Amino acid sequence: MPHDFDHQQDHESQPQPHPHSCGNLFGCGEEKGTGVLREDIKDAAFTKRAADRLLHMDEMNQDKLDGYLNARGRSRRRLLGASAFMGALAGIGPWFTKLTNNKLAHAADLLDGGIAADPAAAPKKDDEGRVHVVESNDKTVRLGVYDTTLDPIVKVDSGDTISYPNTWSHFLNQMQPGVPVETLAKLRVSNPGHGPHSIIGPIYVNGAEPGDVLEVRYKRIRPFDWGAVFNNPGTLGTGLLAQDFPEGQVKYLKLDLPNMTAEFNQNIHIPLKPFQGTLGVAPPDGFYPPLTPGVTSSVPPGPHAGNTDLNEMAEGSTMFIPVWKPGALIYTGDSHAVQGDGEINLTALETRMRELRIQVVLHKQKNFAWPVAETATHWIMLGLDKDLNVAMTLAARNAISFLATRADLTKLDAYALCSIAVSFRVTQVVDIVRGVHAMIPKNLFAADLRRQITVV
Repeated sequence: MPHDFDHQQDHESQPQPHPHSCGNLFGCGEEKGTGVLREDIKDAAFTKRAADRLLHMDEMNQDKLDGYLNARGRSRRRLLGASAFMGALAGIGPWFTKLTNNKLAHAADLLDGGIAADPAAAPKKDDEGRVHVVESNDKTVRLGVYDTTLDPIVKVDSGDTISYPNTWSHFLNQMQPGVPVETLAKLRVSNPGHGPHSIIGPIYVNGAEPGDVLEVRYKRIRPFDWGAVFNNPGTLGTGLLAQDFPEGQVKYLKLDLPNMTAEFNQNIHIPLKPFQGTLGVAPPDGFYPPLTPGVTSSVPPGPHAGNTDLNEMAEGSTMFIPVWKPGALIYTGDSHAVQGDGEINLTALETRMRELRIQVVLHKQKNFAWPVAETATHWIMLGLDKDLNVAMTLAARNAISFLATRADLTKLDAYALCSIAVSFRVTQVVDIVRGVHAMIPKNLFAADLRRQITVV
């Protein structure tokens, strides 16, 4: 499959042979750099419920710990003095104490200028690299666009971590509990061509060039304690069933963060699964008509990822995004507390993040044509198109290609396996470009084979 996006629409094109083992996945080209061999993400030591209770049992102490880990200009001795704080958590058990002390020691090494012995090697799971804090303010956030004409907020290296504290809600933080749907609708129509998202960016990745792949690891996703779900009045034509619901509605829900649930009403409680609806890089030329040169709407997802609304991108997940412009140029926004596949009324449970923390790792000259996602349990292939049938076809072909090149299957056998064991889900149908994602379970494969299967 050729890697040019326009050519991806030509379903009769054939892959071109090349000597290395990537199998021409998604247009994979001649390899010029070293990929990363990723072992399976192991099952967490705690159940999800226990982990959630642990993470939220003391917000004050968590903030204090984060302050130690993210400190700049503090001496190694002062940072390691935080071990007294860790002693207060010793009752949790030696596993947690060992984990947190390792992170403190690593943070101290970073403050002393320590780096990995091999700069070309990908960082290990617990390595954060340099941590860059990107605030949301009128200099870093734009309404509903990817603006490549702006100077980068910051430049980061492969392996670095980006922390986004106190992100903004929709419409440059104007969506707040109590704001009526009529106001939200006016904000949307008063900014034609723009999405509702408060987009933070761009962030420049040093050394990133077209043809590379950017691995984005979601390290921390912590929402505020409220969320909003709304559909615009039908006259705006947004949402799957605009003609069925001429009246608009907004519901503001309180989030019970210690228990990670939201009360829809007294008899309905929704488990939370926070994620970013929008995270991507600068899109390729010709993907979607720009509003002005270099400025593109944040609404349609595409080969640059962006507004994929893929609810599997929770804390601990990873997305691999093709790079289309020098520096990649990372943008994010559209924070979600939870979302169902399809997102049919237009919105997820929209919120803000107290902190979004991601780590970026650059892989040279992989030449993917589409984003690929990975969780502890699945590899996820995406298909995106204005036509949902075409999106389904692309997701299926990408899944077949992945299995044929990574799991040592013929394409016929990969086709059969997809039919009996891979679930194809509608990601969303409300963002102009519709999405389908193919969920490939990792537990289908024997342990040795599973360890060999990597995205890059």
